[in-house]
Amino acid sequence: MANAIQLIKYIGNQWGARALGPIARSWSPYSHLLIARDYAGWTLDVEAKALIGLCRRLGIKTAPGAWASVSHKQAVFHVDQFVLLNPPDWGAHRVAIAYYHGIPGSGVPEFDQVFENLRKHHSRITRIQVSHRAMQDVVLGSGIEPGKVHVIPIGFDKAWFHPPDGGRRSAIRSRLGFPKNARIVGSFQKDGVGWGEGFEAKLIKGPDVFVKAMIQVHRRVPDLHVLLTGPARGYVKRSLEAAGIPYRHVLLRTYRQTAEMYHALDAYLVSSRQEGGPKAVLESMATAVPLVSTRVGQAADLVAHGENGCLVDVDDVEGLAYWTEKVLTDESLRSVLQAGGLKSAEAHCYTSQLPLWREFLWPLVAMR
Repeated sequence: MANAIQLIKYIGNQWGARALGPIARSWSPYSHLLIARDYAGWTLDVEAKALIGLCRRLGIKTAPGAWASVSHKQAVFHVDQFVLLNPPDWGAHRVAIAYYHGIPGSGVPEFDQVFENLRKHHSRITRIQVSHRAMQDVVLGSGIEPGKVHVIPIGFDKAWFHPPDGGRRSAIRSRLGFPKNARIVGSFQKDGVGWGEGFEAKLIKGPDVFVKAMIQVHRRVPDLHVLLTGPARGYVKRSLEAAGIPYRHVLLRTYRQTAEMYHALDAYLVSSRQEGGPKAVLESMATAVPLVSTRVGQAADLVAHGENGCLVDVDDVEGLAYWTEKVLTDESLRSVLQAGGLKSAEAHCYTSQLPLWREFLWPLVAMR
């Protein structure tokens, strides 16, 4: 169903671009930001929609990315760096790209190709958004002019993500079928290969590490339960079943529903080996859910160990298990992490990022 909606929206924008081409060609130079998005409803599309809202506040006119083919001398923002796998003819447009993840030399051919094409298109790119300092170093390693690369973390909407009110936490846990004494750890991502059942692990996301850590925690915290969302979770589900760890997997209709899933949690665990975000770093902080994460992506930038979350090295199963157990059983630690997390989240919500986006966008497009 989601793919069908995505296709309808894509076709609609292509048709609209052709039908309204004469209007687009009459625009003043660099008066519009054309945002190329995937309409899938998840991370990249959420970021694109958030950018549209921020542009409205900055006085920037926006239009769908499909209009790039029928307009002249505008600004184009690609929310996915994989456009560089086969770069389009940008003509006289100014170009910006979000480059969130994909470290060359990781054994993923697409990462290497994207990086190589980045090298070839330095002169055509006006701005690159990276979500954390490690990726900033990668992009700068291509030789691009440093002033073009800006660190803006993947943010969140604080109107959606906030601590649960009143008895909401108990109500959601009951609705999901968890027992009252359950200690619930969350994992909300896609960590299987492809879009089917996902029985083959997408190792860059660390599902094998997640399961090993949960097995260790379960030995010491018998009332452990796991809450999963996201597609292609077959590897994790099958592994948890084999280990006798109870879990619930919820397939959400919209990204916004993720917020209430956090309200059921006692902890959130990131076990990835590489990340562009993940969005869960700030989402969990904003919803007062203690975070335990490997030192990846923007977690490495935003988490101060023991103050607003817990950090361990990549592949450190024992560390993930130890700090997850501490978060589940040590109320004083939980209180410290919750308070610190809420403060950190406030500093990085979309509204707080407005000055960063103003600095990023000013050479691309006119602002009122």
